[in-house]
Amino acid sequence: MAEVPTAPLTGTQKRALTAAALGWGFDGLDGYLYIAVSIQLVTNLLRAAHPDLAEAALRSMAAERAAWIQAVFFIGWACGGALFGRLGDRIGRSRTLALTILTYAVFTGLGFFATAWWHLLVFRFLAALGIGGEWAAGSALVSETLPARCKVWASALLQSGYIVGIIAAIFTGGLLKDHDPRWVFLIGVVPALFVFWIRKSVPEPACWHAAAAGAVPARVGDLFSRSVIGTTLVLSAFVSLCLVTVWIFIFFTPQVVRALPGVRPLDVAEQTKTVTTVTLIYFGANIAGNFLATYLSRRIGARLAFAALLTVACGALLLGFYAPGSATTLTLWAAVFATTGLGLFAIFPLYIPPQFPTLLRTLGSGFAYNVGRVACAAGTIFAGSIAASAGGPARAVFYAALLLVPAIGLCRFLPHDREAS
Repeated sequence: MAEVPTAPLTGTQKRALTAAALGWGFDGLDGYLYIAVSIQLVTNLLRAAHPDLAEAALRSMAAERAAWIQAVFFIGWACGGALFGRLGDRIGRSRTLALTILTYAVFTGLGFFATAWWHLLVFRFLAALGIGGEWAAGSALVSETLPARCKVWASALLQSGYIVGIIAAIFTGGLLKDHDPRWVFLIGVVPALFVFWIRKSVPEPACWHAAAAGAVPARVGDLFSRSVIGTTLVLSAFVSLCLVTVWIFIFFTPQVVRALPGVRPLDVAEQTKTVTTVTLIYFGANIAGNFLATYLSRRIGARLAFAALLTVACGALLLGFYAPGSATTLTLWAAVFATTGLGLFAIFPLYIPPQFPTLLRTLGSGFAYNVGRVACAAGTIFAGSIAASAGGPARAVFYAALLLVPAIGLCRFLPHDREAS
């Protein structure tokens, strides 16, 4: 039966969108909680292990260990995309969504019990498995459940939910600033409470049931079959370049703010307040950017939208981070990048899943979107070495902008927009 253009969403469609949006929001919360307290928490753990170490050496070691924990987190994210992506094609999108949320909620909460920096590394890796898998399951669920007329705005809503989760993590860190930083991880357990509702209320998409009946489950090797290898490779390369740039920006911008001439002399509390203000402004700008990006993708197609947004994003980082001056100027350029370079990620839930066949959809989406996390791990460590040099963290973000140049070139080779079926 043809879709009625003005028909309201059904209860099933609303619940599917709500479940995916919650998963996305909790994804952002549990993923960013560590970043909100990373240096302080790792410093505390190292101070307990090395009480005689000088403060300067302790902080240098903490910055290095914190970057390694984040790098391993990215690797877990990539592994989770492949692991739960395959599971999503085998057992269904809704079941897999529930499992991924439960995974990252439990292991984020266990971070509270870390007594050594490497304990935290292990817990963050395991939490990342669920965070990486959630994107593929949630995006496939929405892509296969919602009518075409709603997918553009639903995609922007999902990505905005992720940013709301990040903002919630920032506020959590601020509210608990006078407590041991490990307490923030207990907030990360909250998503587990919604798993039972998802399992009870969100059915599997009809197209998955139809395709799965008697079919042979997809394997990772199928992503490199003749029919989809081109899609797999070009999407993986494109998303990887975007991810590395974005996560270097997210991870190092707070350090850039703290190093500004007008911020460095302030006490820690005032520095933290400034960092929080700058971060909230550019993430707020990103929410508007999500809807701008999906609007552009509908008007001119995803490929042209990607190229336009990346061009502006690249310029914002090059101009804003070469020699940052005041917090106000840096905030402006960070907001421009968040609107465009972060905003384009709202197109991915709409654009990536339909590029793969139904029984390869969550695996393909999870692989193409999350394989770039391995590159993020290497990029974070490499950028950390730049940040520790005379150039400082601003120079690390500046050089990351150069990765967007080949990403712009790849836009020409991306597949055209498709609808899930």
